[in-house]
Amino acid sequence: MSDSRHHSSVPPSRSGAAPDAEDEPTGVISRITGEWPPPGGDKPDSAPEGRRKAGAASAKTPAKTPVDRPPLPVRQPRRRGAAAANGAAPDAATPSQGFDYFASRTSPPPGAQQVGGSPGTSEAWDTPSGVGARPFARASSTGAPSREAEGPQWPEIVDDAPAAPSWDPWRRGGQEAPAASTASDLAEPAILPAWSQAPAAALTGTGPVSPETVQRARQALPAGWDALERDPDTEPEPEPEPQATKKRDPFLDNVKFVLITLVVIGHSLIPTLAAHSSKTAYLFIYVFHMPLFIIVSGYLSRNFWNSNAKTNKLVDTFLVPYVIVEIGYAALRTALGAKWSLTITDPAWINWYLPALLLWRLSTPVWNRMRFPLVVAVLIYLAAGMSDLPSDFSINRFFGFLPFFVLGLVIKPGLFTFLGRPWVRVLSVLVLAGAAAAAIYLVKTDSVTMGPFYYKESYKALHLIWWEGMAQRMAVLVAALAMCAAVLSLVPRSETWFTDLGTRTLYCYLLHGVPVLIATEMGWLSVPWLFGPLGVAALASASFALAIVVSMPFTRTLFKWLLEPRLTWLYRRPRQESA
Repeated sequence: MSDSRHHSSVPPSRSGAAPDAEDEPTGVISRITGEWPPPGGDKPDSAPEGRRKAGAASAKTPAKTPVDRPPLPVRQPRRRGAAAANGAAPDAATPSQGFDYFASRTSPPPGAQQVGGSPGTSEAWDTPSGVGARPFARASSTGAPSREAEGPQWPEIVDDAPAAPSWDPWRRGGQEAPAASTASDLAEPAILPAWSQAPAAALTGTGPVSPETVQRARQALPAGWDALERDPDTEPEPEPEPQATKKRDPFLDNVKFVLITLVVIGHSLIPTLAAHSSKTAYLFIYVFHMPLFIIVSGYLSRNFWNSNAKTNKLVDTFLVPYVIVEIGYAALRTALGAKWSLTITDPAWINWYLPALLLWRLSTPVWNRMRFPLVVAVLIYLAAGMSDLPSDFSINRFFGFLPFFVLGLVIKPGLFTFLGRPWVRVLSVLVLAGAAAAAIYLVKTDSVTMGPFYYKESYKALHLIWWEGMAQRMAVLVAALAMCAAVLSLVPRSETWFTDLGTRTLYCYLLHGVPVLIATEMGWLSVPWLFGPLGVAALASASFALAIVVSMPFTRTLFKWLLEPRLTWLYRRPRQESA
């Protein structure tokens, strides 16, 4: 069918003669239509003046030899409203019933409704056959004139010109439609929509359309299109997938279980410290096990103040359990024959950790505001040894372990990755072996006391001058950091059989003291055969089994109401943000 557009006559050349073959464009247009000018008119007079001058200038250059290629089929553009003006019904069998590619983007196909897009962007129309999009934008983002303003433009294409990058008309939001297209976009059937093979009546929404035709046209849509554009009347919106909860880091849980096991072993060795083997193991453990525990606590406290639920734990997980454990241990000592003694301000035995961690976390915003928090923490750590600090609410240990908590606040996850390298692990084995040899030598020569490794004694209590005390504290700090790094390097990174046990270290820490205290008071840990290497191995094995039992899920089920109460009635609900 010939093009029914009205065209003006071709203006004569400067010499007054009709244009010859050199003035005619070469390339795809002549191959598409098979003749030039198109039937019913000459070249469109709406072409820009610059294009006419370029056509006149091309007469001075030899014309390119056209490539002998067979003509490609193309869907002829249809003038919108031509059939309606004549009062005739559209013919579904004719190729002119397709989309008018040169029509304004604001005009939908017959019988279609707009379901997305806006003027100047890729629009879509919902027809009985599905969702279609016109591949020409009304205007580009660079201000190029629209086709509605200038009419159809026929760019001159040279056969040997590089092909422009293809544009996918089905991508929405990530790619903008080109300001102008080429005739090859219409001639290449590969870029036409897959559902263009459906009957024209199903594409334009005219004439009777069977449900099978509509379904076939929808099946021909590109993959994933139904997820972007759906018919709200026929297809329900997919339910959003639930957001996955943040997964715990198995590495940190592995570290916590190893450390809590060492805590139980260290407390079990106290009755046998008269033996060199027990004191050596005790010294080796106490150099690093609590410092590393506090480093991990600081690392997990970096975002503590970003959540109301975590802030509530200051009472639920620290203050309330602290009071309950204090009362419980006072009652246990009384049951074992001691005099009733309860001082809430002075933590009993292992209970010092709860008020100290509470104070560290309360000070977290201050350390996060500092430029050099670790340097300041070390200076405070050294200066604290000049005073006899009280043990009320673990103030002495708060300053004694302060550098380790602040270190946990400032370290990055990349440090753990670095410590997992093979050569670092080899070096870590050498560090721990050297630390064990040093512990054996210091205990054998009786040249060390345990006071500095409790991180609470003043220089005066240790019978040291202030500069000697500072030098000793710095040496202990360096030794502790070296051993902490070595242990972090050797702990497994992936999930293990004890990873889940590491999620309940609070229960193990607060409850393991009950059987240990009972065994100590009953004399079960002071039998003669325990004073030696065999006794150290036996106590370590029993402590390891106790740590596993106290960290089991049933232990949390039994004591969660006591050690982790949820006092929701105590807190105000967060205010709802006004809409």
